[in-house]
Amino acid sequence: MAARECSIANALAVVGERWSLLAMREVLLGVRRFDRIARNTGASRDVLAARLRKLVEVGLLERVRYEDHPPRHEYVLTESGRALHAVLLALMDWGDRYVTEGEPPTVWQHTCGHVLRPETVCAHCREPVDTAGLTLLRVDEP
Repeated sequence: MAARECSIANALAVVGERWSLLAMREVLLGVRRFDRIARNTGASRDVLAARLRKLVEVGLLERVRYEDHPPRHEYVLTESGRALHAVLLALMDWGDRYVTEGEPPTVWQHTCGHVLRPETVCAHCREPVDTAGLTLLRVDEP
């Protein structure tokens, strides 16, 4: 039996591995160099190198040289990588509310001056999205 074609599955094929998401978290937090990404994620160097290579291959990151002798590189977000920020904020919020005990380890402040609580809204009407307000229009059957 064939699996259902799904954009969630397609996205997970790109970023669904733990070290990939944690590497993206670090770059989104402004950490661009391999050694600091390795230290902050706890990933082994060989696993992290493979994940960063894949993130570059799929277009979430660019590898940019910052020193010639010896050659050294850092990782910079692409447009696609920056777009993942909202997804990671939503995942962080879920983790803060349902998984992490005590105070959240990372807190963002929005430009309005308040602590950020991400919320999904409809791009058309700007109303918050919840499952009660959704109607499934199409689902491809395997």
